[in-house]
Amino acid sequence: MFSVPEKKAAVSCFILCSLILLGYSGAAAQQLTTPQGKRILQNKSFDDSEEARREILELYQDLRVTDVLDGMDLIGLQDIGLMDNDIRPLWRDVENFTHRFAGFAITVRHVPSDVRVGQNSFPDLEGFLRFKDEQYGRAPDAWTEVARPGDVAVIDANGVFETGFIGSNNSLGYAEKGVAGVVTNAGARDTDEIIKVKKIPVYCRNGYSTRGVRPGRLIAESYNFPVNCGGVLVYTGDVIVADGDGVIVVPREHALEVGRLARGINDEDEASRGERFNRLGIPPDETVKPKK
Repeated sequence: MFSVPEKKAAVSCFILCSLILLGYSGAAAQQLTTPQGKRILQNKSFDDSEEARREILELYQDLRVTDVLDGMDLIGLQDIGLMDNDIRPLWRDVENFTHRFAGFAITVRHVPSDVRVGQNSFPDLEGFLRFKDEQYGRAPDAWTEVARPGDVAVIDANGVFETGFIGSNNSLGYAEKGVAGVVTNAGARDTDEIIKVKKIPVYCRNGYSTRGVRPGRLIAESYNFPVNCGGVLVYTGDVIVADGDGVIVVPREHALEVGRLARGINDEDEASRGERFNRLGIPPDETVKPKK
């Protein structure tokens, strides 16, 4: 028989594990406390209204990673949100810059699977296909159920890099949801089609492909819990900015201040480059035209 404290500990552990397995989709998760008094890292509270999101997205429109990095420097957050330089764009569009984006993080965490496919594991093909379906059920894109236009999937593959959970098909499903982009410390598969279609920007480890499928390799552990991606702690709702220079994460509580500083930096740089364009006889383009 359990004592009262043991029962309380068991119930607390069950609740915590259930939240992790199901994924918490709220923007203001309450902080959990274990029976030992240790605090569990959760998401921070913030205004997630459409008005608040629109204000931030308009402020960050067309800002570069370097502008945002300079803005972060000015408030003492030097390199805090700058992802490792090996998180690179899978494709770049230097004509229209459609590989660039700014949006709000939906954090997604995968863990290594506890099963592996052996050569003699199944008596026939049907047995393997049943296994594959079962394992897909352990690694779904559950986060898409809460995705909103302007969201960015930030996916931690937890060291299992040879897994293509971003492919030509599901990436189009992300685009249908209005997802602004995908950032991951692993890679993508079916990259020829993703690059050809250019419907959704993907930023991944060394801008490379990963060929395997998820069954038997990964389990989807949670979404909207803090993750580590590219050496940066990312909370759901943080602002993600990505371009050819990489990816930077702005903590949501600093988004407006950093955005305003970065906007001023960008405006000054555009004006200066516009003058140089004129002196060099270069026709003005979208990178130097004043914003409306």
